[in-house]
Amino acid sequence: MVRNRPQLAPTILRTVFGLGLPLDGQVTLASESFAGLNPAELRCDATVLLDDPEAPAHGIIVESQLRFKKQKTFTWPAYLALLRLRHECPVTLLIFCPSPSAARACAAPIDMGHPEWVLKPLTVHPGMLPPITDPEQARRLPELAVLSAPAHSEGPHAEAVLTSVSAAIDTLPGDTGALYYDYLTAQFSGAACKLLEEIVNVAGYEWQSEFAKTHRGEGRAEGEAKAVLLVLDARGITVPNEIREHVTNCTDTDQLERWVQRAAIIDKAEDLLE
Repeated sequence: MVRNRPQLAPTILRTVFGLGLPLDGQVTLASESFAGLNPAELRCDATVLLDDPEAPAHGIIVESQLRFKKQKTFTWPAYLALLRLRHECPVTLLIFCPSPSAARACAAPIDMGHPEWVLKPLTVHPGMLPPITDPEQARRLPELAVLSAPAHSEGPHAEAVLTSVSAAIDTLPGDTGALYYDYLTAQFSGAACKLLEEIVNVAGYEWQSEFAKTHRGEGRAEGEAKAVLLVLDARGITVPNEIREHVTNCTDTDQLERWVQRAAIIDKAEDLLE
């Protein structure tokens, strides 16, 4: 997400940790590779530079950690020192964690050995992010909406949060929308997933992205196919497996609507496809 939208890193540092980072100016990605005297290459998850990439005002090392690893207490300080040396600017370590327990473990101070030299990693999990309930705000920074949504997908802000994150997904190009949608459905409860589906497939909203249009079309086709089979079942008409598969695999909603009408008047399932 940070590679897709580098602005996400300084936004979280300002919002969650109150760091006085520049509000304006360029935000760019830099190399994640840090080659020192040791032949082994050090590579962080992402590096973000604020303002001029050639003479940045601030650098941010971004890491993603599912759980605490002791080895990271040695590599994280190295990332910061090498980025500071390379660009001669202040640097900050930001670690994304999936849960409060992982965030607490990764935030443990790292004693560097030198008197009063202690590195305190800044860790963030979805629960620390504010609920994004404004679709326009979500469109401006989709990744922030996607990251915060799992923590606020139930409760008083649920519908507004899911509506906003749907609007955020709708702004994303290519496969990114599908990728973020899959991430969200893996994090959400069953109730939240159902509400998200209803919002994405809501009638009357003019979706812009190809992903949203396709997803809505697939959802509508699935509903129409189910309606065809329900009508036939309610009328006591036996539906052979090959016809049932033909209906459920159809994505042409106009055709499915015609089948719904025919299902109400035909005497046997084979007549449906004529």
